[in-house]
Amino acid sequence: MAQAAAVAKPPAPPRRRRASATPRRLPYLLIAPAALLMLGFIAYPVLSVFYYSLQEYNPTKPWRNGFTGFDNFVHAFTEDPLFWDTLVFSAKWVFVEVGLQLLFGLALALIVNQTFVGRALGRALVFSPWAVSGVLTSAIWVLLYNSQTGITRYLADVGIGSYGTSWLSDTSTVFPAAIVADLWRGVPFFAILILADLQSVSKDLYEAAEVDGASRIKQFWHITLPHLKDAIVLSTLLRAVWEFNNVDLLYTLTGGGPAGETTTLPLYIATISVDAHNFGYASALTTVAFVILLFCSMVYLRLSKFGGEDK
Repeated sequence: MAQAAAVAKPPAPPRRRRASATPRRLPYLLIAPAALLMLGFIAYPVLSVFYYSLQEYNPTKPWRNGFTGFDNFVHAFTEDPLFWDTLVFSAKWVFVEVGLQLLFGLALALIVNQTFVGRALGRALVFSPWAVSGVLTSAIWVLLYNSQTGITRYLADVGIGSYGTSWLSDTSTVFPAAIVADLWRGVPFFAILILADLQSVSKDLYEAAEVDGASRIKQFWHITLPHLKDAIVLSTLLRAVWEFNNVDLLYTLTGGGPAGETTTLPLYIATISVDAHNFGYASALTTVAFVILLFCSMVYLRLSKFGGEDK
């Protein structure tokens, strides 16, 4: 018996089943159709713009269509003064709009973050302009700036200004008027994002600062602002890109006028492509705008150290 037990082999351990690769690939397989559709809807327009930027393409003059190389870009930088004028105005528009929207949005977020009677209603009123579409916003401000039934009529009734004045047709007032119209819709965007980040700040930090004798200004400078850094950087970057590409509001309010005073680069591109049917040159300008936005975004994120810790 002992010899038989010694000769007997121990039972073999159960064989481990090889893990199937299908469960690990299943999530990627499920999202593959949507990813391919998104890639097609995004990649094809971008690549087609790059392609047509090297072409002379005008459907109304098919005999002139063909490959031109970098002639469209050379024309933009050396022969088209409107390109530089619209680019300078676009930079001015973005700088003023984003700066003012950030300032007023931060102030509104700090106000509605406080506890007061009717805070819920106050927040709803503050954030409601952001829910209005761009076209509807433009229509509202066109009516408000109407020289017969708008603000200037009521100001003239009380002795301020004269009847028939149109702020949108005067080169000295059209820029501030357009700025105010876009501020009404843009400020809530900053207020929403900043308020959401404000509510995550621990109250213990403020209590500890009060114990140490820190004033409200010091608390804001050393606690609130550092905590809001990433939210401010992200919101200003997103809003800068959107304001640079702003077409609907300026087109509806001023059409780029008077005398081209409010023509941004995207609005100029839209005019060239839609009115002049010069899609090749418009594609070249679009490519230039894309490179400018990409470069400025990378530099801004680099300088702001987005997502990193301040030393």
